[in-house]
Amino acid sequence: MGKYMHQQEPLLLLPGLMCDKTVWAPVIPLITHAADCQVVDHGAADSLPQMAEQLLQTAPARFALAGHSMGARVALEVVRQAPERVSRIALLDTGYLPLAQGDAGLAEQDKRQQLLHIARTQGVRSMASAWVQGMVHPQRLSDAALIEAIVAMFACKSADIFEAQIRALLARPDARPVLQSLNVPTLIACGDQDSWAPLAQHQAMQALVPHARLSVFADAGHMAPMEQAHAVADALLQWLAA
Repeated sequence: MGKYMHQQEPLLLLPGLMCDKTVWAPVIPLITHAADCQVVDHGAADSLPQMAEQLLQTAPARFALAGHSMGARVALEVVRQAPERVSRIALLDTGYLPLAQGDAGLAEQDKRQQLLHIARTQGVRSMASAWVQGMVHPQRLSDAALIEAIVAMFACKSADIFEAQIRALLARPDARPVLQSLNVPTLIACGDQDSWAPLAQHQAMQALVPHARLSVFADAGHMAPMEQAHAVADALLQWLAA
């Protein structure tokens, strides 16, 4: 009976770098009773604002947004462009600052270009096999099914898409003004072992959005929705009910 009492809110789920619906697949069945879930595809877009524009062209009039990693940065760009259309926002395993100046920025650029070089010369699958080593909780590196699901997801996309998305991330806007402007229910969350987007980064984001709920997923790395789907779903359900 409950599902007829109110119309379900459209929830747009945004995947991150080289990810697709696979990253959200373990979570969707656990939350579909509370939201009408649709996974967004960024296509060949090579900037975060362009990804946001594409989403807005086809999205419902008003919707909830949950983004993972790069997808959360896209979600913030959607709010920057059309704040009145976003009813709530969840930001998972992500960041908010632009590319760092000086050596730190050069080091990030270099790291991403090395991965692109592997994708171009040895194939996306080889790149993904190297990349995934730092992307999950260390104890999950022996979980063959999880690792294969992540590597296979990446292998569905081309080196050209990888290059376009790297370009988007290296030119990422400063999201601090957007975070400070948020006045809708906000969830900020990450795996406790996320070495790519660490907990401290999420705590700094929460400091910019004092009303936001901060959730930390135990025994998860950067790929929290695939590593700890039940914990991620529980946090999203609390946020959807807020």
